[in-house]
Amino acid sequence: HYLPWHRMMLENWCLIYDNMLHGPVFIQEPNNVIFPLDSEEKKVKLSCEVKGNPKPTIRWKLNGTSVDVGMDYRYSIVGGSLLINNPNKTQDIGMYQCIATNSFGTIVSREARLQFAYLENFKTRTRSTVSVRQGQGMVLLCGPPPHSGELTYAWIFNEYPSFVHQDNRRFVSQETGNLYIAKVETSDVGNYTCVVTNTVTNNKVLGPPTPLILRNDGKISGLILFFFVNA
Repeated sequence: HYLPWHRMMLENWCLIYDNMLHGPVFIQEPNNVIFPLDSEEKKVKLSCEVKGNPKPTIRWKLNGTSVDVGMDYRYSIVGGSLLINNPNKTQDIGMYQCIATNSFGTIVSREARLQFAYLENFKTRTRSTVSVRQGQGMVLLCGPPPHSGELTYAWIFNEYPSFVHQDNRRFVSQETGNLYIAKVETSDVGNYTCVVTNTVTNNKVLGPPTPLILRNDGKISGLILFFFVNA
């Protein structure tokens, strides 16, 4: 803790420094931003705060190219920060840098990545019936739709809210969304629906149900892989 006279000296020094002529100094540099496309607030802010004397001018670069706030109404610089109205995932994604200049020099901020979080719907409306022999192992592939942002996966068995419970026979991979079933039993017969959740936007989408039935031509051991293309 500072003593009162230490604090007073420090405050006086800061005041003197701010009044002295000096080059730009960052108070705050931009950070990475993940923007949910379905956000009610249709605005992205990339923060940048600079001090200097004379007052620095601020400009921004996107992927190494200057952002022209005069040519695109969606862009504005407020207090050094860059505001993007109605952000577009195609045009605005990338690496941003804040650049501050006065007569004593120029400083360039670290790069800040702007990403967009979204989760589209499954395009496939129906999936073919899967026929498996009792005792056989199988994998159902989720095939998540186009997305950006981390996903989590679950599977509905027959109807919501009856989810597949993982045990020593059933496993849902959180890397791929695939459902693994070892040694299929009669109780496994039914419809399986992959549920995909975007952890950034909290959006959920459901794939089309896949019917699973048992074949009646005897038991066999092995593994069947069923792949469904999301197209």
